[in-house]
Amino acid sequence: MDFNYTPEESAFRAELRAWLADALPKGWGDTVFEPEDEHERAMFRLDWERKLHAGGWSGINWPKEYGGRGATLIERGIFAEEMARASAPEGINIIGHNLAGPTILAHGSEAQKQRFLPPIISSDEIWCQGFSEPNAGSDLASVRTRAELVGDKFIVNGQKIWTSYAQYAQWCFALVRTNPDVPKHRGLSFLLIDMRSPGITIRPLRQISGESEFNETFFDNVEVPVENVVGAVNEGWKIAMTTLAYERGPEDALGRQVRFKQELDKLVATLCQTTQGGRAAIDNPAIRQRLARAITEIEIVRLNALRSFSRYLDGADRGADASMTKLYWSHAAQRMYELAMDALGPVAPISGHDPAALALGRFQLSWLQSKAFTIYSGSSEIQRNIIGERVLGLPR
Repeated sequence: MDFNYTPEESAFRAELRAWLADALPKGWGDTVFEPEDEHERAMFRLDWERKLHAGGWSGINWPKEYGGRGATLIERGIFAEEMARASAPEGINIIGHNLAGPTILAHGSEAQKQRFLPPIISSDEIWCQGFSEPNAGSDLASVRTRAELVGDKFIVNGQKIWTSYAQYAQWCFALVRTNPDVPKHRGLSFLLIDMRSPGITIRPLRQISGESEFNETFFDNVEVPVENVVGAVNEGWKIAMTTLAYERGPEDALGRQVRFKQELDKLVATLCQTTQGGRAAIDNPAIRQRLARAITEIEIVRLNALRSFSRYLDGADRGADASMTKLYWSHAAQRMYELAMDALGPVAPISGHDPAALALGRFQLSWLQSKAFTIYSGSSEIQRNIIGERVLGLPR
C-alpha cells in the first residue's frame, strides 16, 4: 500500500477542510449541535446535504456530465475522512448518494441516468432501499415481494422492512420477484419505485435507541412503469450485488474509523476524569488493556480500508473484500462501546453535569445504536459465509 498523497490530493484535502470550516455553523460541536427532535434533525441534515451540493461537494466522484466533479477514488476517501474529522452532519439521502446513484451509474440506461442522477446529487429527491423482508433479510434471494407485468407496468405487492428514511423518501430501489418459476436468484428484478404512488403504506419502527430511522413498507397493487427496471428483467441479483458492494465499501469504513477514533479519544479523556475506587478509571489495568485493544482495532479498520483502496487502484473489482471490511469494523465498534459502558460503571448517573454523567449519555446512545452494526448491510454470519466461499475457497 502507498500511504503517500500527491500534491494534488493534499491540495484537495486542504480545500475541503477550509470549506467545511467556513460552511459548518460557528461553534459546531462545542456550543452548536444537531436538533434533538428527530424530524427537525432530519430536515437539518437535508439542508446540509443541499449546502454540500451548492458548494460543489456532492457526488464528487461521479462523472462531471452527471453533476459530479470527477474526483478520484483517493479523493473520495479523503472526502470521507474530512467529513468525519469535522463531525459534519450525516445525510438522510445517503442511500441515494452512496447506493442508488452508483448503481444507476453502473447499470442504468442513459434515460435513467438523465432522469434520476441530477435530483439525487442535489438531494431534491431522497431515496430508500427495499431489499430486506420479514422472512428474507440475510437470505436476500428469498424475497417474496411480487411484481407482475401487466401491459407496460409492473403491479407490485408485498412488504419490505428496515427501509431507512422511507418516511422522507420520494423514491425506493427494490429487489422484487418477477419470475417465481425459476431458481430464486434468477427470478429477481431491480425496480425503481415512486414512493408517492397509490398503494404504498409506511410504518415507522421505534428502535432500541428511541429513534425511528427504520420503517416497514407495504406495497398494495403499486404500479411501476416497465422503464423503471434497472438492467434486464429477472437479472436483478447482479444489480443488487453491485449495490451491496458499495454499501460495504472502504469509503464508508474510512469515514467510520475517524468517527470511532474521535469517540475513543472522548472515552479516554472521560476515564481520565472519572474516579472509581479512589483512583482514576484510566488507571484500572483491565480497562487499559481493553483500551489498547480498541486503539489497535480502530487502526486496523483504517488499514483494511486502505488495502481495499490499493486493490481497486490496481484494477481489481469490488468484491468479497467489502465483506471483510464490514465484518471487522462492526465488531470492533461494538467492542469499543461495550468497553465504554463497562468502564463508566453500572452506577454512573444518567443525567447531571459531571464528566461521567455526560459521557454516559453520549456512549449509552452509541452503545444502543451499535447493536445494529452486525445486522444491517448483511449480518455477520452472511459476511463470514461470503469470506469463506469467495476469499478462502471453502465449500458452500
